[in-house]
Amino acid sequence: MKLLFIALHVFALSTVSLWLTDFEQAKKEAEQKHELILLNFSGSDWCGPCMRMHKEIFNSEPFAQAFSKKLVMVNADFPRLKKNRLTAAQQKQNDMLAEKYNREGHFPFTVLLDAKGVVLKTWDGYPRQGSTAFMEELKSAMNDNQ
Repeated sequence: MKLLFIALHVFALSTVSLWLTDFEQAKKEAEQKHELILLNFSGSDWCGPCMRMHKEIFNSEPFAQAFSKKLVMVNADFPRLKKNRLTAAQQKQNDMLAEKYNREGHFPFTVLLDAKGVVLKTWDGYPRQGSTAFMEELKSAMNDNQ
C-alpha cells in the first residue's frame, strides 16, 4: 500500500511539473534545449473543454512520455473564481500573452512556438479528433519545424 501511494505521488508530481507559468523562462529553456514551446490558454475553473483537455490529454501518461522531454510547456490560465485568483504579475503576463497569441479569446487555445516566440501552429478548442490524433498532429508539426 505504501509503495502504491509513493508511485501515485511521483506520477502526480511529474505530470503537474511539466507546465511552466513563466513565459520568459520557457523561452530561455527552449533556446538552451533546442526545443519548441507549447503554450496553452485555459480557464482552469470555468472552461469545461479546458479542464477536459488537461485531464484527458496534457496530464495523461502517453502525453508526458511523448512530449515532456521534447517541449517546453507553458500554461496561461485565466481562472474566474476569487479563490483561484492569480498574482498581479502572473495576470499581467497572461494578459500580454493573450494579446499577442490569443486575441480572439478562445479557450482552450493551444499554440506551438519556436524558442523566439514565433507561431508555428495553433489549435482552437478541444481536439474533436481525440487525444491520439491530436498527439500525432503535434508530433508532425514538431517534426516539420525542427
